Amino acid sequence: MRTVKEVSDLTGISVRALHYYDEISLLKPSKITDAGYRLYDDEALEALQQIMFFRELDLPLKEVQDMMTSPYFDKEKALENHKKLLILKRNRLDDLIELVNQTLKGENNMSFKEFDMSKYFEALEQFKQEHTDQVIQYFGGVEQFDEILNEQKSKEASIAQMAVKEFGSIEKYTETMKKNISRLPAIMEKSEQFKQEMLEESLRKSNELHQKLTADLSKDPTSEEIQQIVEKIVNLSKENYQFLSMEMGDNHWGLMAELFLTNPTHIEVTDKKYGPGAAKFIGGALQYYSENENRETSR
Repeated sequence: MRTVKEVSDLTGISVRALHYYDEISLLKPSKITDAGYRLYDDEALEALQQIMFFRELDLPLKEVQDMMTSPYFDKEKALENHKKLLILKRNRLDDLIELVNQTLKGENNMSFKEFDMSKYFEALEQFKQEHTDQVIQYFGGVEQFDEILNEQKSKEASIAQMAVKEFGSIEKYTETMKKNISRLPAIMEKSEQFKQEMLEESLRKSNELHQKLTADLSKDPTSEEIQQIVEKIVNLSKENYQFLSMEMGDNHWGLMAELFLTNPTHIEVTDKKYGPGAAKFIGGALQYYSENENRETSR
């Protein structure tokens, strides 16, 4: 048995915090002596370790308590999830370190405000609180939704970069997300309808257009002939988005071009499917289309 002071020294958690955990029944002492001293056995310390894992992931104490007191709480599964989420958090810190390095090299001139994703995550938290029924229905439960949210938080820097590139700002990205998520029931219903009735045909058309686009890679990707095919690919995608009642960013195709030009996995898969050099060709064609589309829109 360890006293509350010994537990505090061992874990770094303050005595006041341990008292508070007792008050809210999150972590009760194993025994209280006649003199009123709290004592903790190994089982209690093991429970405290679980709490510390949850707190490391910035989960509110109320959620931690709900999970640990649930009859469905699986300690081993929880540890596996802790491991996955801590790895994600580590990756996020690695991304932030890389951003700092880029800034030191003068490669990144964006302000912190442009990378502030707090309102985006606040909107997702608000959705979770106000539409718990939809969270359970479409995401499998609050815990599963939290896992998705934590994963996104671990990739905050890369999501922010994507948002700025595709939508122009975090604010526009957040507003679009709010609109999409407010229409979630309709989107999910149409998504299921799309899978059943339209997906196969849409994939067939898309594949035909991409085969036509890459039939002769010696052509100029900025030529009118190629750009007409690109426009058909874009219109097909826009039709799908409109059917699903979803919105895309103003620079969506610029971001797609970057994917074909810089993502190793995407390049490998595309070149394997449409021929060596196809990814670079498609990326160049999309990039030219995007630049000209944005130029026309800004006039």
